[in-house]
Amino acid sequence: MFDITSSKLLILGIVALLVIGPKDLPALLRTIGKYVGIIKRQAAEFRAQFDEAMRESEFADLKRDVESLGREAEQTMRAAEQSVTKDLAEAQDSVNTALDPQIGPQIGAAPTAPETPAPEPAPALAEAEPRPLNGSAEHGEVGAAAPAPAEGQHAAAPQVEKSGA
Repeated sequence: MFDITSSKLLILGIVALLVIGPKDLPALLRTIGKYVGIIKRQAAEFRAQFDEAMRESEFADLKRDVESLGREAEQTMRAAEQSVTKDLAEAQDSVNTALDPQIGPQIGAAPTAPETPAPEPAPALAEAEPRPLNGSAEHGEVGAAAPAPAEGQHAAAPQVEKSGA
């Protein structure tokens, strides 16, 4: 901006000393220093406000970018959802068609299961080895099963022996 070298500054000081005089020069230099300090503070404050405005502008740009990314992601998710729904409907139609060609493609129709006869009950084992149900037998030990209570009677709780060991 200003190209003030030391030689130019020396010439300026000598001229100021001759024009103002040695008596008033220190007061003038103090006043000039005071105003230069005020100007520097104002410049620093302006620069800080300018930097803050730039940051706010950058934040606003960043906010707009993030919002646009959010909208794009939402649109992509909706498109993917529609695609998955369409593929699911097509798959369901093809399954319905494969299961029963008379039904034809029906969206949302539940697939029909072919009718099967009820399974026959398994034959009862005549001579099955009884096993204790209450867990009182040791491993590998098979105890005799208690007879089933008659109708209207309740089974008595098994007695457990307590050992003193």
